Amino acid sequence: MKKKFFLWTILSVFVSTHSITIAQEEQESAEVYLEEYTDEFQENFFEALKQKGIQNYDRAIDLLLKCKQLDPSNSVVDYELAKAYSLDKQYVLAQEYAVKALNAEPSDFWYLDNLLHVLEMQGSPLEAVKQDIPFTNQKLQQNLALGYFKMRKYTDALKILDGMGSTKFAEELTSKINDSLQIKNEKKAVSPVVNKPKEADDPTDQYRTQIEQLLSESEFDQALTVSKEALDSYPLQPYFYYAYGTALNNTANANKAIEVLESGLDYLLDDDQLANKIYSELSKAYTSIGNTSKANEYLNKIKPGL
Repeated sequence: MKKKFFLWTILSVFVSTHSITIAQEEQESAEVYLEEYTDEFQENFFEALKQKGIQNYDRAIDLLLKCKQLDPSNSVVDYELAKAYSLDKQYVLAQEYAVKALNAEPSDFWYLDNLLHVLEMQGSPLEAVKQDIPFTNQKLQQNLALGYFKMRKYTDALKILDGMGSTKFAEELTSKINDSLQIKNEKKAVSPVVNKPKEADDPTDQYRTQIEQLLSESEFDQALTVSKEALDSYPLQPYFYYAYGTALNNTANANKAIEVLESGLDYLLDDDQLANKIYSELSKAYTSIGNTSKANEYLNKIKPGL
């Protein structure tokens, strides 16, 4: 029997089996074994996230390595190992697992973002691992431009965008960079912003209306799906980070919610109301993982009267 276990989100484990060739009379016992196996994986994985949340990084790493033994090809385990090693300041190992994760899922923004963070902590450029990753992947290039924008490396972001040609994404991100540079009173050679009126059938407005209704009705599972789809399609819209993070927060995925919500802050310019909502969700998320210090930090950021 050939088995593969794949973890789709940071706090959700989904199991599938491939190419089962055992005889019919063996299937029942095989299913029992499979259930026991995934229980062990889930127990170790969730406990690892808990230990990481309370800054017990050594224990978290040990548990994740057990998960790695149970499912060597699981990219989410590689991703979490990279994060845990980075938090423990073991950057060489963090880089190794971050590269593994990105090679498994080149189009995943969070995997690339994690690798950029690890490289930044070491003072290393992306060129240090350029030959080890699918650098020319189109989605990776888009994510790289976003990653540089988040890190306020605007010149690097523009270089990536120049190589992408004339696309809607490149135009929108260039406009975002231009806005950021204007706020800082920096004079850069960036194309001027052209404020185009929104079309009546603007898909971002349609997504937002649908998501707001789902959240107001506490339909968090459906909101999770719709907001993820919206964020994948429009990664420059901070509201979709808030919506996706809120849905994650309300479906027991606090660690992933923190990651998404904190990323959303990087795309905010002048929207204090949305910022307050993100701070509130971040406070809830950090509270749920037992980090009261960070929870209070974000709670204190909320501006009253908005």
